[in-house]
Amino acid sequence: MKYWKTYLERYAFPHQQISDPPPDDLDLVVVIPAFLETSIINTLTSLFDCNPTKKTTEVIVVFNEPVDITKQDSEINEKCFREALSWKENHKESFIHCHIIYLKNIPQKKHGVGFARKIGMDEALKRFHTIHNMQGVIACFDADSTCTPNYLSSIENHFQTYPDCPGTSIYFEHAFEHLDDKRKNGIIQYELHLRYFIHAQRYAGFVAFQTIGSSMAVRADAYAKQGGMNTRKAGEDFYFLSRIIQLGGFMEIRSATVFPSSRISDRVPFGTGRAMLSWEKEEQSDLFTYNPKSFVELAKLNPLVNHATPWDLIYADLPEAIGSFFKSNFKEKYEMLRKTTNRDSFIKRFNSTFDGFVVMKYLHYARDNFFKDIPVKKAASWLLQQSDNQQKSETPENLLREFRSLDRAKEGL
Repeated sequence: MKYWKTYLERYAFPHQQISDPPPDDLDLVVVIPAFLETSIINTLTSLFDCNPTKKTTEVIVVFNEPVDITKQDSEINEKCFREALSWKENHKESFIHCHIIYLKNIPQKKHGVGFARKIGMDEALKRFHTIHNMQGVIACFDADSTCTPNYLSSIENHFQTYPDCPGTSIYFEHAFEHLDDKRKNGIIQYELHLRYFIHAQRYAGFVAFQTIGSSMAVRADAYAKQGGMNTRKAGEDFYFLSRIIQLGGFMEIRSATVFPSSRISDRVPFGTGRAMLSWEKEEQSDLFTYNPKSFVELAKLNPLVNHATPWDLIYADLPEAIGSFFKSNFKEKYEMLRKTTNRDSFIKRFNSTFDGFVVMKYLHYARDNFFKDIPVKKAASWLLQQSDNQQKSETPENLLREFRSLDRAKEGL
């Protein structure tokens, strides 16, 4: 299609990295960014231990480093790269084809996980383009993650079963049994926050999915159509999947599990690593999250929108926080959208415009002006009670197990 050509010519990383031609039956490519990743062999082993796929699967590892890297870090990165190359040479008989890329001297302004993901995903797109497979699947993984043996086959089966699905998130769990009490408590509450955040949006009537960089997959045509991966140093997964979700038909794979790392990291401004770093530094027992009152007010919006209510009436019926935010940030857009004559078209356009970005913006507005954050265990307990889930204990670990159980309940969405 035209957008494939446009993306590859104008927006894709211009320099092809893999010279070997792709196999004719290539149908799944797993992309792994890697920088100072001493656990890369564990990650590759986890993927290569997966159940075989029906068609060919490839793994592309993108080692990368900035132009101003220290000599010590460069030596570590080089060592990890050499170990990955050696490991690859000893695993040529696998059903998986592995490619190791090493890019040096990346400008500091560009260097980061988003840029590395983009390089790998653009390379995967080029390989699918060569064999005219617009339905090929590009999965994102991390160099410190592992997975269950059915990870690859579950992705393959899902996209074969749902040919119109543009992308998916994949069920994940942070492993915490091996951690000391301090860090275990931190990662449990952080994952509880992630799950509460998604379920609270759904409670309010909004479409919401986990946007974890190590736990997502998209079709090649959707990737090209929505402008590919961005080059953000953090949050690249949220911004990328938000665009894919707008296509409609986005789903979840719950039959397999990805195990992201619980490690501390100062390489990104937010995310798991940064959250754990902050947790370690602070003397606290509670992690805080968005106040449930913000979602209670947000839930008042959709019933009014679904009736294409005129602006004056919708504003009069909204609670204070969402009403104030709506008036300040969305009035003109809403009035413009209401000019759509077809009601279904209006609702579709509204949901596309009032997306995850705007919901996040509202939550920050409500937090700063109306409802202060509260401990995540209190927020999560409240939300479970709204759906008649009677948890036996309100400890963060038991609350997390309740949410995990809900998230494993069924495939799809």
